[in-house]
Amino acid sequence: MAKSYPKFKFMNRLPNGDYLTISVWPGKKDPKAEVLTIQIRRLEGGEWVTMGRLAVYRSSDGSYSQLPERFPQAKVKEPEVEFPSEELGDEGT
Repeated sequence: MAKSYPKFKFMNRLPNGDYLTISVWPGKKDPKAEVLTIQIRRLEGGEWVTMGRLAVYRSSDGSYSQLPERFPQAKVKEPEVEFPSEELGDEGT
């Protein structure tokens, strides 16, 4: 299968270093249709991670619909919190 390329792609670096990207892809079954993707990507540990993604289908008649996700979103990393160990002593016994 031949590699697909977007009709156009624009990206902008956000103040926090993430990239905001919009791409327009040709439709697979209908060449007059388009798929618009908007995503935010971040470099973590030498790999690009998608932080958020929105995909919209524009049919050849000009109607729009949001597409479901193809893959799970990147999980938000929970902060590591250390709780002090509580020593249970004789409390009034």
